[in-house]
Amino acid sequence: MKKFLSIALLVCLCLSLLLTACGSDAAAETTAAPAADSGETAAPADSYAEDVQAIIDRGVLRVGVKDAVEGFGFKDTLTGEYSGMEIDIAKMIADYLGVDVEFTTVTAATRSELLDSGDIDCVLATFTITEERKNSWDFTTAYYTDHVTVLVEQASGITTLADLEGAVVGVSSGSTSAKSLVQALIDNGVIAGDGFDPDTFDPATWTDFVSFRQYEDYPAISTALSANEIQAFCVDKSILAIYNTDSRTYINEEFAPQEYGIATTKGSGFSAVCEELVTGWLADGTIDGLIETYGLG
Repeated sequence: MKKFLSIALLVCLCLSLLLTACGSDAAAETTAAPAADSGETAAPADSYAEDVQAIIDRGVLRVGVKDAVEGFGFKDTLTGEYSGMEIDIAKMIADYLGVDVEFTTVTAATRSELLDSGDIDCVLATFTITEERKNSWDFTTAYYTDHVTVLVEQASGITTLADLEGAVVGVSSGSTSAKSLVQALIDNGVIAGDGFDPDTFDPATWTDFVSFRQYEDYPAISTALSANEIQAFCVDKSILAIYNTDSRTYINEEFAPQEYGIATTKGSGFSAVCEELVTGWLADGTIDGLIETYGLG
């Protein structure tokens, strides 16, 4: 009987050790699984703001972009494919959220309207950050800084701001380029600037030293310059570079630093997401890599 009890105890002990070993293996597998996800950057779905969750539930991030600004936002007319730095940033945001991306072509005149109407979730379209605009929309930290200048036909003989006297200058509707040019004329002592108020400035009515003609897109301004309907084309230099042919040249001066940011609905949860991503990509060199890839440095 004692022998039988000893054998039974031995069997129980072996079974206990076996079960403990199996339990240890199971625990190891359970804790090892999350380690494979440690590289994930996206936050859990239930931690997103309501408007961000709405984008995730929809499965599509809708982004307003340019379609004729090489290096930033450009659409191939044959393939319909978009390319450029801002296109890549939009795709990266969509990847972060785990959704597809849908591009809507915008202009300087339509980008804010489409954002306000809810037709798009954000604008990535060489949208310059200004204090006035920040009253209406949120902007991320700038991902690119450019300057405004003027492109002219070499045959015009225009080489400086002072040479623009009497010129009709082509600008994009809804842009800040005309105001920046007038401010530069004042800052460089070319004009006194009497009557200039940056808060109420209207390029359609300005006639001191230069006048302005507004166009819906940049190709139209370039065509007007070739036809001598205008004598100068004023906008950010990175945009002008696309239209700088062998017969054209920049004036000597560059002015009005233009900081581009992602514009989102003011006070939205998506604003915070975009800011976190952009600052992270600035810190780790991702943005610098895009600038180098598209030759924007």
